[in-house]
Amino acid sequence: MGGVLVGFSIIGFVILIGYFVERFGIVGVGTGRVLNRMAFFVATPALLFTVLSHADVTVLFSEFLLAIVCTIVVGVVVYVIAARLFFRRPLAETVLGASTATYVNANNIGLPVAIYVLGSAQYVAPVLLLQLVILAPTILAILDLATQGRASFRSIVTQPIRNPMIIASLAGVLVAMLGITLPKPVLAPFELIGGAAIPLVLLSFGMSLHGQRLLKARTGRKQVVAATAIKVALMPIVAYLFGHFVFDLAGAELFAVVAVSALPTAQNIFNFASRYDRAVVVTRDTVLLTTILSMPALLVIAALLA
Repeated sequence: MGGVLVGFSIIGFVILIGYFVERFGIVGVGTGRVLNRMAFFVATPALLFTVLSHADVTVLFSEFLLAIVCTIVVGVVVYVIAARLFFRRPLAETVLGASTATYVNANNIGLPVAIYVLGSAQYVAPVLLLQLVILAPTILAILDLATQGRASFRSIVTQPIRNPMIIASLAGVLVAMLGITLPKPVLAPFELIGGAAIPLVLLSFGMSLHGQRLLKARTGRKQVVAATAIKVALMPIVAYLFGHFVFDLAGAELFAVVAVSALPTAQNIFNFASRYDRAVVVTRDTVLLTTILSMPALLVIAALLA
């Protein structure tokens, strides 16, 4: 269980640093938002490019990933149904809510878990590719259209060339597909800048927690509870059902597909929400709750399936 503890310890410590930075007024007012924008427009695109340029794109067609995709689809459908029945929200807020219920932290928690618990990073790589290449661009495209107040053919067609994260993801996949080996001096600046992405996101997230109360009244508690329940409880169960009964996964692969599905919500969703100034409190609370609750969930899964 060392990988689970290591992953949560790392992310929790950095978030705590961000909280204390804001708590003691070490930086000026609004610095958290600046850090978030730096992560969105500069550091995260660099990280995505470096990660995907080394990726094995053939993992996109594995049965393991198909089980993950089916699990995500079920999670999104359940959240949308719950939203329609219990808390009707605008499109942008609904998309962000569904994302918090299904978009897993495959990087700064998923990688340590994969390496130290599952035994190989290969179980996280396909999920990372799926989220970076397909899910994140889709989410950002919908948010772009929803926040503009109108949808036009031109905005849909030009959306990929207007978002740095999408551009970086597609460029990285293209490099990987073509088998291009970039010279070290070319890749080094991207690695250097990309290395700041996760710390920036976690620090800004920690700073946003100061002065806030979890599940505060009239801040979207129903959305947070629904998304958290889907992420921590429903998705691992659905992943097991699809993995075992539909795709005939067993042993390490079945354990991996369930464990990956139980990973907490990625901070990227909070990053997206902050960028578009929609559902910021809901995404923040869901990220925090799922991060707390996923640890015992992963320990239970490991005890049952490892």
